Order: sequence, then structure tokens, then C-alpha cells
Amino acid sequence: MNRFLSHRPGSSAQQGVALIAALLLLIIMTIMAISMFRSVGVQGKIAGNVMEKQRALNAAESAQQFAENWLATANLASGDVVCSGVQAATMSSVQTCSNILSQVTSVTTVPWMIGATEVGFSFDPTGLSTGGPNPYAGLPKFYISDVGTYATAACGEVFRIDAWGYAGTTGTVAVVESNYVIQPLVPNLGSLTC
Repeated sequence: MNRFLSHRPGSSAQQGVALIAALLLLIIMTIMAISMFRSVGVQGKIAGNVMEKQRALNAAESAQQFAENWLATANLASGDVVCSGVQAATMSSVQTCSNILSQVTSVTTVPWMIGATEVGFSFDPTGLSTGGPNPYAGLPKFYISDVGTYATAACGEVFRIDAWGYAGTTGTVAVVESNYVIQPLVPNLGSLTC
């Protein structure tokens, strides 16, 4: 009898158990690999959505900063106007609006409308709408409304700046708002507290 072909009792039953255990381990590892691939796809979508939201926020903040810069350098002696329609924002075209944005039909829906007319100033910082690998769905817009005096007229005038911007689609939009105070250049030497 060949010593390599010896047959021990019960050895065939052990070989079957090892095969079943190996198959179960293979199935478990396959399920884990599939779930890892699925989670990578979901995490990629989440990262893409966060990036798009940040792009929309950056667009809105750029329009807001332009409006704040315009308020800081503009000669506001001409007074407020009733704003209607959308104009391209330049240092000479922007106006402060006497009709405040609360008159808008729905502030939660962009573009902002007063009656049936879209209002605001569109801002194109560096060819934002010209395409490229990651084009924006539209130009950011802002609206400056004159809220009134800060404490008294001697303390300054308060303006509210509302701005919004899109990312790659019109479904990704960010809205920002700030209050900006223009104080007179003459210091308050009296007892008035501003």
C-alpha cells in the first residue's frame, strides 16, 4: 500500500467543512467589498454637493463684497431710487433702493421679483458666465436697500445688502445678507451715543 494514499477514517468529512467555511468567508468578503464600493460612490456625491454649495456661496459673497465696496466709496448724496429691473453692476450704475426687499413676492425663491419685475444688480467679477470647465448657471445678483438712520442721522445710515449666487445648476443657490452702516466723516463730539 502506498503511504501517500492512506485513508484515515473521518478525513473526508473534515475536507467538506473546510470547503464550506472557505465559501462562507468568500461570500462575506464579497458583500463587504460591494458595500465599500457603494459607500465610496455616496461619499463622492456628498463631496461634489458640498463643493457646488461652496461655489454658490463664493459667488454670492463676491456680489455682496462688491456692494459693500460700492457703498464705502460711493457718493450717496443723490439719494435712494425706486428700483425695478436688473442692471449690470458697475461703480457708476449701482443705486440704493428705497423699496426694501421685503416687498418681494417670495424671498426664498430666486430671482427676486417685485410685482412681475425681477430686481437687483447682476455682478460679473471675472467672466463668471463665460463657461469653462465648471460654468456657473447664472451671474450673482445683489440688492441694496436703505433701511434708515442708525440711532439718529448724525450716527449714520443703515443699508441692507442681499445677494445670491448660483453654482453649476439653478438648483444650487446661496443667499447672503449683511447690514452696512455709513457713518459721517465728522466725528460726534457731543454727548450723543451711537
